[in-house]
Amino acid sequence: MNETKYKNLTLLKSSENVYPETPEEATLEVFDNQYANREYWITFDSPEFTSRCPITNQPDFGKILIKYIPAKKCVESKSLKLYLFSFRNHNTFHEEVVNRILDDLVKACKPRKAIVIGDFNPRGGISIKVEAEYFADEM
Repeated sequence: MNETKYKNLTLLKSSENVYPETPEEATLEVFDNQYANREYWITFDSPEFTSRCPITNQPDFGKILIKYIPAKKCVESKSLKLYLFSFRNHNTFHEEVVNRILDDLVKACKPRKAIVIGDFNPRGGISIKVEAEYFADEM
């Protein structure tokens, strides 16, 4: 591994996983996009996402799909996995989850475009699907 090129990727180098308790404690690490002159999509699929209802404290299960076109930086996947894991005991509504993930992704890597989709399992006979988008040229 090129130590200089990837020196800021501390989570990937670590042999021990420290699981953050909250999204505030989690760190989304990034690395330089070697193809910043090209538009291409990166897609992350997290089929076992868990958070908690802020009212009942019951677990909510769903799938999170993250798609983005990077600009100068890319998100490192292990840090994203640990970040998403940090929602496991976090009390929040589905709409907040999706928009929070999008905001944190944009803050970390400033992509050209990004889409976050949360497809949550039914609860009380109804499922919820939330989609949030970011386009750099509109911001």
